Amino acid sequence: MPDMLGTGLSSLRALQRALDTTSHNIANVSTPGYTRQRVEFSSRQPEMFGSNWIGTGVNATAVRRVYDEFLSTQVRNSGTNLARLDAFAAQAERVDNLLGDTGSGLGATLQSFTNALNEVSSTPSSISARQVLIAQGNALVDRLKGYDDRLNQMSADVDTRLSAEAADITSLARSIAKLNGDITAMVHQTGQPPNDLLDQRDRLIDELSGKVGVTVVKEGAASLNVFIGTGQPLVLGDQASTITTSKDPLDPSRVQLALQSQGGTIDVSRSISGGAIGGLLDWRREMLEPVRNELGRITLAVASQINTQHAKGMDLSGAMGGDFFNVGSVGIGFASTNTGNATVSATRTDLGALTANDYVVQRTGTGFTVRRQDTGLPVTFSGTGTVGDPLQFDGLSVSVGAGAATGDQFIIRPTSDVIKGFSVAITEPGRIAAAAPIRGSAAAANSGSGSITAGEVLDSGNAQLLNTVNIVFTSATTYSVDGGPDVAYVPGGDIDVNGWRVQVSGQPAVGDTFTVRNNAGAVGDNRNVFALSDAMRAGALENGTVSVTAAVERMTGNLGLQTRGAQMSRDAESVVHDSDIASRDAVSGVNLDEEAANILRYQQAYAAAAQIIAVSGQLFDTLLNAVRR
Repeated sequence: MPDMLGTGLSSLRALQRALDTTSHNIANVSTPGYTRQRVEFSSRQPEMFGSNWIGTGVNATAVRRVYDEFLSTQVRNSGTNLARLDAFAAQAERVDNLLGDTGSGLGATLQSFTNALNEVSSTPSSISARQVLIAQGNALVDRLKGYDDRLNQMSADVDTRLSAEAADITSLARSIAKLNGDITAMVHQTGQPPNDLLDQRDRLIDELSGKVGVTVVKEGAASLNVFIGTGQPLVLGDQASTITTSKDPLDPSRVQLALQSQGGTIDVSRSISGGAIGGLLDWRREMLEPVRNELGRITLAVASQINTQHAKGMDLSGAMGGDFFNVGSVGIGFASTNTGNATVSATRTDLGALTANDYVVQRTGTGFTVRRQDTGLPVTFSGTGTVGDPLQFDGLSVSVGAGAATGDQFIIRPTSDVIKGFSVAITEPGRIAAAAPIRGSAAAANSGSGSITAGEVLDSGNAQLLNTVNIVFTSATTYSVDGGPDVAYVPGGDIDVNGWRVQVSGQPAVGDTFTVRNNAGAVGDNRNVFALSDAMRAGALENGTVSVTAAVERMTGNLGLQTRGAQMSRDAESVVHDSDIASRDAVSGVNLDEEAANILRYQQAYAAAAQIIAVSGQLFDTLLNAVRR
């Protein structure tokens, strides 16, 4: 039977729950990840009284979160992207500042060396100028090695960070799995969700998504499964996998992330995207490794251009110039999974064809395959891989000895190890080959108007390069070389002999003689050091289309563009993330003004319910008094 007292009591109990929930909201206004809660009311089952149905009061049926799954997912996704872009941009700025600085960057370092070459060309006989050139060569070596060491340290920093993050991810995964179990048990016990535990779980998933991109899938009414990479399970119900680090089988100096679950261990380094870890791995793959390889390629181009030209010159003692720089050889690595014992050798065959890529050569049942290490894309090659018929691709020659087992892999690094062996090959200032080894001259008795160039070296290894050669005109249109057969004269045409080249112009008379001889003792000759300076601007890379100077400008320019692009993307994503948070908080966040209004409303309703109980008591007393009379 409906009664006023029961109705009032139900109202008091329901409003008490509402006041408790509102006070809980206010208390957690500053709690990270807290979602505003709201009491849901429903009227009690009415009861028949006579021919009417009379209401019996109210129940507080549930306390639920004001939660929008779509908005929360948006916040999580934009947060993952922001963490990735922020990590990428922060590391990109380090590389850009290291190499692109106008005062201490790569361009400035190479310019200092070029300036020293120019100083020797101005005063080729000056020992002090030559000493400065050697000093600047050593400074170039030290600076490039410093760059390489710093880039290597940055890569090692990523490995250290991965090890720390792996432990954090595992801890978060276990906490999420435990909450899954606790929430499931509570829901089964009461039929109602434990809102504060739901908030804790969401906050942990958000924290996890800041480290690595995740996919969240509901299981039943209470549990959330979490996947990373391309669908590898990190959390399934109340079970969590373990994230560990292990050595990369292709590069033991580097660590990789692995997921350990009941199904086994899976390498997830190449499938992870998003979050700070995704940003670090993307940065290392897309910027750090290409920059290291390109820096080695530029170093190789500098050494090759300088060495080639220096070998064509003559030093103060009259000896031919040798190498000015030493460089490291091609780097070769062996996968830790190899079962064979084959040796591998690799040499550079064409500087212009070299790329900034690393390669993986793999033994198959019928031969070899070659692919890029970064993308896995196949590389076209020729040869069978033997010493007599090596693999030829991208300016490299690779031979694999006997003993390679099927599946064995070998990593070929054409340029990354160049700087390890980079050094100045000469120590004595007099050994700098500033002069050209030959000079052309016209005989004083010549009666014609012919003239001869000073000459240039084509082949510094020619054994007869320094021998004296006479070019005698046997007629106005022919000449002979050291009494040899007549050759048709073409004014300004190339005359190539003994590894050198000269040109004779004008109208020589019959009997006119031009001599090309050893240039020993010409301490003031600066032709070769001029050529050394020009070599820095001559085409060297990419089939002779890109000079050292252009390669440096392109690399530093691309670094700046890539860094600026990462910064702009990060800033744009930050705006998106802030907007997503504002949209979510507009629905789920605690509004103190709203909660204060609710307190006032519930307080007034509570007082009114109390008045109902008071009136029912008075009515009952009136009834008792009437009966007593």
